Amino acid sequence: MPTSVVMEALSPTMEEGRLVKWLKHAGDHVSAGETLAEVETDKAVMDLVARADGVLGSIAVKEGETVAVGKQIAVINGGSGKGEGGRVIQEQPAPVAPSTPPPPPPPPPAPRATEPVRPRSALPPSPAPPAPTSADATRVKASPLARRMARDAGMDLRVLQGSGPGGRVVKRDVEQGGAAKRETGEPVVAQAPAAAPLVRPEPVGPPVRRSAGPPFEDVPLSQIRKTIAKRLAASLGPIPHFFLTTEIDLERVADARAALNEGREQEERISVNDVILKATALTLKQHRACNAWWQDDHIRYWNEVHLGMAVAVEDGLITPVIRNADAKALAEIGRDARELAARARARRLQPDEYTGSTFSVSNLGMFDIDQFTAVINPPEAGILAVGSAVAKPVIVNGAVVPRLRMRVTLTCDHRVIDGATGAAFLETLKGMLENPLAML
Repeated sequence: MPTSVVMEALSPTMEEGRLVKWLKHAGDHVSAGETLAEVETDKAVMDLVARADGVLGSIAVKEGETVAVGKQIAVINGGSGKGEGGRVIQEQPAPVAPSTPPPPPPPPPAPRATEPVRPRSALPPSPAPPAPTSADATRVKASPLARRMARDAGMDLRVLQGSGPGGRVVKRDVEQGGAAKRETGEPVVAQAPAAAPLVRPEPVGPPVRRSAGPPFEDVPLSQIRKTIAKRLAASLGPIPHFFLTTEIDLERVADARAALNEGREQEERISVNDVILKATALTLKQHRACNAWWQDDHIRYWNEVHLGMAVAVEDGLITPVIRNADAKALAEIGRDARELAARARARRLQPDEYTGSTFSVSNLGMFDIDQFTAVINPPEAGILAVGSAVAKPVIVNGAVVPRLRMRVTLTCDHRVIDGATGAAFLETLKGMLENPLAML
């Protein structure tokens, strides 16, 4: 009996999936639990497995297509039904030889008669250029005296060859033209000076290079980009955001980190981000109002700290979760952060690894971002935006000295966190990072 293969909900928030790749093809024998295809959900790429034994029949969804959860995408037929190599073998009919020879090709068409070429002498003569008008004469360069003499003598200035500066018609040119007219009875037609070539101004700035390809490209939205768009609309619209920023001295964090990393392998070393995650988790234990979810008709205050860590992936952003971050040592937090970030970039996170965070941290310091504001990830009530750590001149005991400083911004949902509550959270966090021995 045939078994339908449907697009399953592979994550708690999945509404549709994009079929990335079929690992089995029509005619392949499959067993229950065997992977049929890879499906891109709203967070990761997951395996779609067979729910019955049999032979994979017709496939209704091609690679790259997106379908809703619950829609049939293939069928598994009962029985083996397989040929060599586990595939259905369809015999191809032998080609049939034609019974009669093909007809001979048609004769080539006769060449068309071409129109005789008219000899150059038979071509009509070119029309003569139009005679200059009185308006043209006013544009001839001439001295005022020459103009008056030409007007009195009834002469056209354009027929005179100017001998003055720049081809200007002067008195002697008019007199010579008048003498020639008296001798021959006809005006002397002098060749007008050639017009100066039109000089186009050089373009300002570098030349514009035209692309050889199309002017734009439309790329369909991936599942993760669709989810990001939906969640941003659900966050920035209804959630009343407000922001609090403070600057923290990291000199003691740098010293403590250097001491902790002595003798450690490169891949096991503790980063500044690990210290920030640990300090944030401990601060949330002291400020439960910030470790909360907005639930429409009530607020859920968490006694556990599950810290979301924003990770940039190829097509967007995902937030894997460090469970019980407040109870873990720095080395454990560092190891979890590295492993989760690697699986996030490979799109191999499981649903329980990116859901259920109670508070999030977004660090853009490695991109040389001094300060920014982050968007809340609902239903969480807050998110911490971490900027870069840079050396700045600071007054210490009346002297200007360089100190390693870092700015952090707390984004708060005003329905859950008040201004004083958020400020108290940042005060505690700042005290821990400026005195890390107390935190440890």
